[in-house]
Amino acid sequence: MNLLNSISSIMTPNPICVDIHDTLTIVDRLFKENHIHHLPVISAGKLVGMLSKSDFLFFRHGFSDEQSKLEDEVRMNNFLAKDIMTKRLAKLEPTDKINVALEVFKENLFHALPIVENDKIIGIVSTFDIIKKLAIDSEATASYD
Repeated sequence: MNLLNSISSIMTPNPICVDIHDTLTIVDRLFKENHIHHLPVISAGKLVGMLSKSDFLFFRHGFSDEQSKLEDEVRMNNFLAKDIMTKRLAKLEPTDKINVALEVFKENLFHALPIVENDKIIGIVSTFDIIKKLAIDSEATASYD
């Protein structure tokens, strides 16, 4: 993998997104049905936040596993994506290089970065996308030099 290639060469285009007013029941369903770990949050078509599966699970279960099914259902139907999303985001443009994404991942505790063009999300790249690309890259080598 050439780290100077544009991030658009490895991003997942047209990611599944949620609206700021979607309930956490919808968020839960999307995570489960699509086997994903990050959901961009949009408002009027523009990216405004990101929801990670770990943040969602922390909110849902907190420090206790002893909440009733009714309590869980109430929380899931009364809290919205905007209530638990991360608002301060690092974003990349499709022309940014893969090495820029690696630097952002290294310096921050993010595991996914939205790719935006004119404030609209067009893709997402995760640490998993980079690892997956490296695993199948015939040019990648391991050396003990």
